[in-house]
Amino acid sequence: MPAPSAYEYTLIRAVPRVERDEFINVGVVLFCRERRFLAARLVFDPARLAALAPGLDLETLRAQLDHIPIICAGGRAAGPIGELPAHERFRWLSAPRSAVIQPSEVHVGLCADPVAVLERLAASITIPF
Repeated sequence: MPAPSAYEYTLIRAVPRVERDEFINVGVVLFCRERRFLAARLVFDPARLAALAPGLDLETLRAQLDHIPIICAGGRAAGPIGELPAHERFRWLSAPRSAVIQPSEVHVGLCADPVAVLERLAASITIPF
């Protein structure tokens, strides 16, 4: 079994009315430098978002969220940010901002399999409360 590697992750939040600071987690981005891993999983639940913000343009929000995995993958499809190294793309995605789509603070951990951790984190977003 490989030795554990450090990873960092940020939750992606939809904040329909920034001034109210109410949000729903809609995805997670995980970065593991040692394993050269940067990926995102989106968990888009239109019903929950509509309950929080009835007038929210869900199609536009979804279109914006769809860019996150593209940025993680890098390359020309991601535009100029896609040409940056993975750690810089993660820093760009996890940078604080005042917008409808916001990252949480960055969390850290150790793992042997970043894909499994990413899937576990994404699944935890959908747990009903």
